[in-house]
Amino acid sequence: MIKIILLVFIYLVFPVAVIFICRRWSFFSRIGTIVIAYAFGLLFGNIGILPHGSEDYIRYKEGRAAIPPAEFNILVEQGTISEDDSFANQIARTQDLIMTVVIPLALPMLLFSLNIRKWFRYAGTGFLSMILALVSVVIVVIAGYYIFRGSVHDSGKVAGMLVGIYTGGTPNVASIKAALNVDNELFLMTHTSDLVIGAVVIIFLITLAPRLFSYFLPAFRHKGTRLDTDELAREAESVEDYGRLTSRGAFKNIMKSIGAGFIIFAIAGGISLLGSSESQMMIVILVVTTLGILASLIPAVNRIDNSFQTGMYLILIFSFVVSSMADLSRFFTIEYVNIILFVAFVVFGSLILHLILSAIFRVNVDDFLITTTALVYSPPFVPVVAGALKNKEIIITGLTVGVIGYAIGNYIGISLGGLLP
Repeated sequence: MIKIILLVFIYLVFPVAVIFICRRWSFFSRIGTIVIAYAFGLLFGNIGILPHGSEDYIRYKEGRAAIPPAEFNILVEQGTISEDDSFANQIARTQDLIMTVVIPLALPMLLFSLNIRKWFRYAGTGFLSMILALVSVVIVVIAGYYIFRGSVHDSGKVAGMLVGIYTGGTPNVASIKAALNVDNELFLMTHTSDLVIGAVVIIFLITLAPRLFSYFLPAFRHKGTRLDTDELAREAESVEDYGRLTSRGAFKNIMKSIGAGFIIFAIAGGISLLGSSESQMMIVILVVTTLGILASLIPAVNRIDNSFQTGMYLILIFSFVVSSMADLSRFFTIEYVNIILFVAFVVFGSLILHLILSAIFRVNVDDFLITTTALVYSPPFVPVVAGALKNKEIIITGLTVGVIGYAIGNYIGISLGGLLP
């Protein structure tokens, strides 16, 4: 029991070390806190500290997070699995409980600060680019599903997760994983592939893409309305400013945002009881997304400081926990290669289709690049690309698209994952 309590403490507190590393060294800050949390989680779960259980135990889990206690005891009595697997099963149940709580709690917090009126007023043509990007992702993901469904296990669920990845990033794909009850290893294979390929693409977007795509897309025209671009830059950079969580008065606001998140989580949990046991988590995710958007329209909720950062801290906890569950020795299979190919097809296919549609509809190159960045990599990368383009005016477009991606990505991803067999 003491070991489990210590493990929970490590999971809840270790993101502080990740934040410190990223604040202390700019190199790690450029990589991003979520990627660093994933890397440490993979290390933590594969250096012998956390047992994965025997082969018989892994086989009888059958893709589940853990074996229920009653079933576990029966299997031990039958001699099917060993009593030594008990600790591995306790750890797995603890990890699953943490993930079950943090995602539905984090999601509304990410949406509380959504300022629909301001963003619709200033984002302009970026919304056209966002719509074209969403259409591109859905078309390419569906095409990829039919290409790879014979070689990728649960390819419909993978397709749903890929829509989540390319509409809102980690928060969305984590939510869709929970809603569709995706196996942890399949989730990790998919998301790890995205992190590797995505690292190459973001470098391309910052360096070669602006000049290359300017041959196909019109140049950005600065708006006549005056925007406080310095304020917009500060707002964008505050997205991952976790130092705000330790400022004076921050604790009160953190408790407010967590309290509001718990209320929404509780309402969603109650509504989910109306559905079948298989659909309950899906209902929870869709309800917390909807209530989070509606709550952002309430001034008292919308003005809670640090709600976004608090939600992102919970996402870091999820990232560290889920990656620590990975058994890397099981990754290097032909199916993993096929998942990498599926992810690469979606990344590059949707980028090319989005470029073609943007050229047809005359979307300017800066809006194209910032919406691509916001959807694929989420708001924290918006100021990086805006800086590379030397254009602070597009920050508001990036923030708008990124947070709206959080809001609508769950609906699209869960729907697609449920429809594709």
